Amino acid sequence: MTNSRRIAIDAMSCDHGAKVAVEASLAFLQRNKTSDIVLVGKQDDLEVFLFQHAAYAALKHRIQVLHAGSIVEMSDKPSRVLRQKQDSSMAEALKMVRHGEAEAVVSGGNTGALMALGRSILGTFHGVDRPAITKLFPSKSGGTLVLDLGATVDSSAEQLLQFALMGQILAQVIKNKPQASVALLNVGDEDIKGNEVVRLADALIKDTQEINYIGFAEGGDIFRGKADVLVCDGFVGNIALKSAEGAAGIILSGVKEFFDKNFYRRLLGRLVLPLMGDALRQLDPETHNGAMFLGLNGVVVKSHGSSSVAAFIHAIELAEREAAENLPEQINRILELASID
Repeated sequence: MTNSRRIAIDAMSCDHGAKVAVEASLAFLQRNKTSDIVLVGKQDDLEVFLFQHAAYAALKHRIQVLHAGSIVEMSDKPSRVLRQKQDSSMAEALKMVRHGEAEAVVSGGNTGALMALGRSILGTFHGVDRPAITKLFPSKSGGTLVLDLGATVDSSAEQLLQFALMGQILAQVIKNKPQASVALLNVGDEDIKGNEVVRLADALIKDTQEINYIGFAEGGDIFRGKADVLVCDGFVGNIALKSAEGAAGIILSGVKEFFDKNFYRRLLGRLVLPLMGDALRQLDPETHNGAMFLGLNGVVVKSHGSSSVAAFIHAIELAEREAAENLPEQINRILELASID
């Protein structure tokens, strides 16, 4: 290994096993010259996949294998993982960040287990009750961060305030903006709309001068780009995420079926599809793979469990960028300045 930044990959927990994680890691190293990779998992399995790739010989000095004794399954309950799988690839990857041996973790494993282990091993920032999961949705403004996407399904107003602060800092890093805008997701943009928790969060966020708050936003504003950050509880956010991914999948499938129907449409597709490439890529969930855990004392990125190699690379690149910007330290500093207790 070199003295570059290190990213720990939980290589065993995704649906397709270690193969995707290994291939994505090698491809990432070929693109990126400033970070190294530590593959965490069953050493024998990982080495078999590594030795199958011609690129491994040239990248051998930048990739390390760390053995882990167990694997977190998608069906495992978080409580069981905490008790019985502290030697898992997921846990060992997180421990590397805690001990300063890596700057970020990427996992395609069980979301609940990753959250539980993350809180147990890394801990949360002072003043943060619960971490939040967020990702960038495609929008007219270059992307909208939505949080929480499922970590806390029944958030309090104080937690929504914490999400707003953390989301704004992340948006400023990801979108390279000096002052990102924040809105609360609601059933309408009028002041009288929303349940008691949302209206209370609205009042709290308005009184927090560190937040560039623009008020309420509706579901469609996620894609219209009304704000850089939209804040909601995990129940609402997870439904929004799954709905958006489902709609995108139907559109992409419909486009493919249309141009595959007969010879003339396939010929038309050869002319038209290259012109539609950017728009179709914006719709493809794999292009936006990688959800970030905010509020933990370390960079943790969750990849889809069924990710392709290309999608997993996106998740690694996201983790590398967060680590390069030292995002957890930035969030912690702003939370302290804002005196969020």
